[in-house]
Amino acid sequence: MAIAVVTGSFDPITLGHLDIIRRAHAIFGRLIVGVGVNPEKPALWTPEERVRLVQLCLEPDWDVLVEPFEGLTVEFVRRHGARVIVRGVRSMADVDYELVMAQTNRSLAPEIETLFLPASPEVAYVSATFIKHIARWGEPELLRRYVPEPVIDELVRRVQGAESHR
Repeated sequence: MAIAVVTGSFDPITLGHLDIIRRAHAIFGRLIVGVGVNPEKPALWTPEERVRLVQLCLEPDWDVLVEPFEGLTVEFVRRHGARVIVRGVRSMADVDYELVMAQTNRSLAPEIETLFLPASPEVAYVSATFIKHIARWGEPELLRRYVPEPVIDELVRRVQGAESHR
């Protein structure tokens, strides 16, 4: 049974992320979601909170492990005995960035492959930056188009709370 890993910051998890997770789950026998810590990007939630939110958004019958990680993605993948990293791409800019990352990962861990899944058209334009802007300035109802239901209230509270502390 092939094991694959989908990684990201998931800050917040979006319908685009969920689309890639759902499709990767359908392809691979075992799927792990790695919630990465990027010290260069400030996050709204702690890694443990992001893990909880991802878990809330998964279907109950999916056999998906969700874990936080720091450091190199390939080391996280190796620790889980996986051989595939699944990455979603929305645009050619994503492809350019992800291709460099895939080549770097391949040089570090030649046994690990990277598979790109193009975003489904209905979520291809969804980005965390865009979503945070809507949470800050728009009606919470608008977020239903972009993020899973369990995330909406917490997202609005976090974004608007962060603004009030500036």
